[in-house]
Amino acid sequence: MVNQLRLLVTAGLMAAAAQAGATGLATCDSGPRTGWQPVEKLAQALKAEGYTVRRIKEDGGCYEVYALNPKGERGEYYFHPVTLAPVPTKSR
Repeated sequence: MVNQLRLLVTAGLMAAAAQAGATGLATCDSGPRTGWQPVEKLAQALKAEGYTVRRIKEDGGCYEVYALNPKGERGEYYFHPVTLAPVPTKSR
């Protein structure tokens, strides 16, 4: 019982730390991860449009993508993990 409590507390602290790391440029009401599209599907769609994907990670419940656009310009893009639709961002 004590070990389970420790595990729950640790998981809660890790979740809070992950939220603290969000940039706040975009947020998505994305629901449970079981409903999310695979990252690979987003990467393939972007590559088909001419993007060179460098990295995809989660930020604010969205997929945050670091990529070169078809013109070769570096960018940071956000997508909803369920619909894979682009998400507008706030300026820094």
